Amino acid sequence: MKTSDQLVIFSLNGISCALPLPAVERVYRAVEVTPLPKVPKIVLGLVNTRGKLLPVLDIRSLFSLPPKEVEPSDHLLIARTARRTVALLVDQVTDTLVLDESRQAVTIPGDIVPGIKHLQGVVKLTDGPLLIHDLDTFLSIEEELALDLALTSSEAQDR
Repeated sequence: MKTSDQLVIFSLNGISCALPLPAVERVYRAVEVTPLPKVPKIVLGLVNTRGKLLPVLDIRSLFSLPPKEVEPSDHLLIARTARRTVALLVDQVTDTLVLDESRQAVTIPGDIVPGIKHLQGVVKLTDGPLLIHDLDTFLSIEEELALDLALTSSEAQDR
């Protein structure tokens, strides 16, 4: 991670998290999620944004946080992985941050706890740690394939 990177900060259960700004397309207020059968546990369902159906990922389950129902105050963070555009259900999107080498040092997660998944780095801020996530690791290869199959089946049924 370069020290000049920009981040989008969001919260999950009071934890400050971030994604690199270039991966983020938009932020919307949460809407009703349409369930989709035969999807991996991490996928809550689909939402329609600007005429495009996007899978909604429940990243709470990745971080062993308690599940919660979608609330009107929640947000959908629309972001691009290497393979697809997804919607992440988050409590709120709070800010953007430009990492400044002189003020924020990014610690590589393996330096803290070896084998830690989904993290690119951790930044110590005045109000606590900021966890920078690696969006491309949120879905395993098996989950990607299962999601592709479910989306293909759903499109076939809609015809």
